Amino acid sequence: MEWVLAPIIGYLLGSIPVAALVARRHGVDLLRVGDRNPGAWNALEQLGWHRAWPAFIGDGAKGLLAGLAGLLLGDIYTAYAGVAGAMVGHCFPVFNRFRGGKAVMTFGGGVFALSPLAAGVALATLGAIAALRSPKWGVRIGVFGFPVVQLLFDPVERVAATGALMTLIGLRYLVPGRADRSAPATSATGAAPPA
Repeated sequence: MEWVLAPIIGYLLGSIPVAALVARRHGVDLLRVGDRNPGAWNALEQLGWHRAWPAFIGDGAKGLLAGLAGLLLGDIYTAYAGVAGAMVGHCFPVFNRFRGGKAVMTFGGGVFALSPLAAGVALATLGAIAALRSPKWGVRIGVFGFPVVQLLFDPVERVAATGALMTLIGLRYLVPGRADRSAPATSATGAAPPA
């Protein structure tokens, strides 16, 4: 039963369009600007960090809460199922007409429930690289280097399960959502991007 319930709870949490709601509060429709991705990164590019930070926290919280719900319902693998549900919900949210993001931040939040020590090391690495180079490089190395760090703390079976979650991110880049097939994007000011 928990193997069914955890992904459903995760999916519903993941379906909350946090970044789109944050942007809408500032008069920006993320489905019409930038890369048309209603996720935290597009919110950052359109709003700046001082207005977009709640989108990062919210998108991460969806994965964290889904993982914690899975742990409460069962074991660590039930938590993985919950995080997977949240990631799918973020990509194809029922509350946003199935127009979602890529689930990178939702994954990032979920790993704090799945492997807190490894997540802490990855977050510290992310922060250091973001300060030295750029936030985008920090997130890329922090997120995609996470399984390597996780090998220091968890058995290989759990690292493989993390790889399965990361595959969901890769698949989302390959499978366009409705937002990816819409009309050409514009900037937050309404102008079409340069060709």
